[in-house]
Amino acid sequence: MTYFGVLATFILPPLMALLILVPRDVWRRFRDRRAPVDWKPYKIILIHVALALVYTTPWDNYLVATQVWWYDPDLVTGLTLGYVPIEEYTFFIVQTLMTGLWALFVMRNIVTEIGAVRESVSMRIRSSLLIGIPWLLSTILLLAGWKPGAYLTLILSWALVPVIVQTAFGADILFANIRRVLWTVIPTTLYLWIVDYLAIQSGTWVIDPAQTTGIKLGVLPVEEMIFFFMTNLIISLGMTLMLSPDSYSRFQSWIALYRSKYSNQNQSTT
Repeated sequence: MTYFGVLATFILPPLMALLILVPRDVWRRFRDRRAPVDWKPYKIILIHVALALVYTTPWDNYLVATQVWWYDPDLVTGLTLGYVPIEEYTFFIVQTLMTGLWALFVMRNIVTEIGAVRESVSMRIRSSLLIGIPWLLSTILLLAGWKPGAYLTLILSWALVPVIVQTAFGADILFANIRRVLWTVIPTTLYLWIVDYLAIQSGTWVIDPAQTTGIKLGVLPVEEMIFFFMTNLIISLGMTLMLSPDSYSRFQSWIALYRSKYSNQNQSTT
């Protein structure tokens, strides 16, 4: 199966369904110009798409350049940016759109209540430090050149950074909305595991056995399972934080505190 064939068969249908189901306020706007539309959630999804492209592109190019994974040249168009086929960049975009829209669907239809946040600086610090431990161990093993763990350590050292940032800002907010996070991450991850399994089985892309631990579910390496879990987790945490009123209030208070300190410093120097 071609790479675009995988995307068209398995990603496009659920994405189109979500594009119909989720932005109902947008479709009402087309029917009635007076219908209000809150564009913020859709802008946030597009922000995640842009971040996914910027953050993932150099990392994925390194994976292909070092043959951690490769693709069948007969199953892609041949258009590449760097080492990576254009189909892979398309996957970055459509996965982020799909998971982001599913997160909105969950918030609007499954877990509609916003969790009550008990602000806790210690929770934010402890959570970030806890996640920082596997990041540090992974990075040490990566730099040490542990070849069978190359893909695993590349995933963890890359993916845990944004999670640490997210928990440092709002672990207490995320904990209060954990049901939303789980409802977003689990279904999308399970579905993408199936898609990945079928793509590997058909030879669309290949994971280097020499740079993986050898732990598999059928033909699906555990590294691929962790990759899709982590990417969906990053999107889910980001969507939850960026759409939380508590996040907005916290950010505004931090900005106000910074301005106050900056103003006091200026006054003391004059």
